[in-house]
Amino acid sequence: MPGGLRASRRLMATEMGAWALLLPLVTTLAQAQVCSVNNSNFEIKENTYLSQPLVDIYIPEGQQVTLGPSSTPLAFRIQGTQLFLNVTPDYEEATLLQAHLECRRGDVVVTQLRVFVFVLDVNDNPPMFPFVTKVKEVPEDTKVNAIVIPETELQAKDLDKDDILFYSLQEVTPGASSLFSLVGVNRPALRLDQPLDFYKWQNVTFQLLVRDTQEEGAEPSHTATATLVLEVQPADLRPPWFLPCAYADSEVCVQAQYHGAVPTGHRLPAPLTLRPGPIYAVDGDRGIGQHITYSIMEGQNDGTFSIDSDSGNLTMTRSVPSPKTFLLLVKGDQMDHARYSVTQVTMVARDANGSLPHFSQSLYRGTVVLGSGVGVLVKDAADPSQPLRVWAQDPEFPDLNSAIIYRVTNNTYFQMDGEAMKTATPLVQEGVFYAEVEAYNTVTSGTDSTTVEIQVSEQRETTPAGTTLRPPASSKPGGPPSAGTSTSPTPASPSGSSTQTLTLKPGTFQPLPPEHSRTPTPSGVPRTSTAGQGDPGGSPAGDKRFSVVEMGVLGGVLGALLLLALIALTVLIHKHYGHRLKCCSGKALEPQTRGFDNQAFLAHQEANWAPAPSPPPGPTQAPPADPAPPSPSGSVRPSPSLESPGAARDADGPAAVRSILTKERRPEGGYKAVWFGEDIGAEADVVVLNAPGSDAHGAGDSGSDCSREDEDADGRHSGDALDDALGAGSTYV
Repeated sequence: MPGGLRASRRLMATEMGAWALLLPLVTTLAQAQVCSVNNSNFEIKENTYLSQPLVDIYIPEGQQVTLGPSSTPLAFRIQGTQLFLNVTPDYEEATLLQAHLECRRGDVVVTQLRVFVFVLDVNDNPPMFPFVTKVKEVPEDTKVNAIVIPETELQAKDLDKDDILFYSLQEVTPGASSLFSLVGVNRPALRLDQPLDFYKWQNVTFQLLVRDTQEEGAEPSHTATATLVLEVQPADLRPPWFLPCAYADSEVCVQAQYHGAVPTGHRLPAPLTLRPGPIYAVDGDRGIGQHITYSIMEGQNDGTFSIDSDSGNLTMTRSVPSPKTFLLLVKGDQMDHARYSVTQVTMVARDANGSLPHFSQSLYRGTVVLGSGVGVLVKDAADPSQPLRVWAQDPEFPDLNSAIIYRVTNNTYFQMDGEAMKTATPLVQEGVFYAEVEAYNTVTSGTDSTTVEIQVSEQRETTPAGTTLRPPASSKPGGPPSAGTSTSPTPASPSGSSTQTLTLKPGTFQPLPPEHSRTPTPSGVPRTSTAGQGDPGGSPAGDKRFSVVEMGVLGGVLGALLLLALIALTVLIHKHYGHRLKCCSGKALEPQTRGFDNQAFLAHQEANWAPAPSPPPGPTQAPPADPAPPSPSGSVRPSPSLESPGAARDADGPAAVRSILTKERRPEGGYKAVWFGEDIGAEADVVVLNAPGSDAHGAGDSGSDCSREDEDADGRHSGDALDDALGAGSTYV
């Protein structure tokens, strides 16, 4: 290396070393001439308010610092040599705040500085759905696992940068969660899990929930909800169904097959009556409800039957000459011809001669108001607001029911008008009518008859309690019923006797009830029926005449009257027999003489006189005594203190006299009393009124003290009269 080159390198190295030593000094001198900050980058969480200065600014002498035009508006302010954050950062509004500092010396910008504030995001915002309620129509034939609502339509939005949203589906319609579900917890697409059934699920409602945290209890955590309404739209999945179905569910119907019968030799003009009903089909998809048209596919070659394409009514186009069976295949087609069904109709043509109509009841009950004129409808007794309908039907040929005519055969008070019964003459008497109604089939010549019981009564007035009141049968209180009226409002029954009778005009007849002979009886003979006896299956009309409340009131009134009667009876008994009750209830008194007892015929030890000698032969009749006053009972009571026959035959005592009474009656009233001795024979035509007792003493004591008191007055009068008539020496009982 030449020496000059080495020398130049040494010189350069020496100069660089000198500049390295002078660089810090130069930098310090340069900083002292311009504005500066110790930190120009800051990170602050949103929603944080800083009251302290953000940074200090070094400003050289003779310079001023201001915020440049590129600063975030209103975000910063300078106070002296300090920079302050003027707002609370919000990440959703601004993620970066910038302060542009300009140092000026006069109007010349010497230095420009920039301070950056980075706003950090925090979870301070809830998620939000773009809808409140979303309605979606879902076809019934949607395939399982198909996406019903895509994810983009159900996603919620969260303003927070780093939030992850979690979704869940909550059922509002019970059982709906088995039909639909979400694809994932973070994917809110709605998926069908089971086949839809329009008849079971026509509207399904869910609540869609979103949360910005995985755990429910996390803090902070925010949620939002929205409503999903799924309307199931019916699809054309089922063919027409012929009703009534033998079995049916939401998917299938075991369709009805129809049967009917027509008479040979006759063409029925009206639509035929079939079992179990008319030909009728509906769209199996009731939500669509396509109109059904009908046609006969096969089963007839001669065109005997025709079917209406809209109504399905089957009619005859010609008569069938001989018995025959038709198997008709009837097609039910949707109006759009998308689906159809076929059923079978069996029509049997047979001879109708001898087919009899049949009444549904053997006894009909009707009612009509007394005084009704001609042409008044007889009302149904069970429902007086409806007219009575008396009708029969042909069990084999229901289509012949229209050929049945009706007439009353044995009563001129009533007549038939179709199936209704009307009055033929004015009704002026109250009672029960019986009319026989005959049904005659003009095609088959079959007949049947039934009995109609018509109650003719006064106009009933409905009370608020629902009972009926009728005017009394008599015009006077307690008087006899007036002529031509019934004494009892109870409806009659044809099964027995009744208090109601009705005398009809000559020439009319009343049939006997069904349980009796149908031989008509003249209407002049009163027809009786037992009130309260109804036909089987029906209750008497009288049973519904009073309510329970009124019967209770009536029972209370009758009970009160019975109590008053008992009190009055007690007072009367006490007034007339009170002393007897006192005697019977107290200590027995001494025996007293009865009104018709002779004092001489007391006990032997009580007699103070000698027996009288026997009277001479022949009857000795005492002079007639004055009639004694009648006893309270109206008749002379026999004395219980009589002697026995043995004592009467004892000649040694006073009991030898017998008490008899002749059958001869005195002109002025009463009987003649005759006394005989022992020598009187048995040939005397006498009647012994009282049987002697076993002994005088016992008989004398047999009467009660109380009974003696009742007869004291009568005894005194009758005894005195007899003593005067017979004399003191006479002996009598």
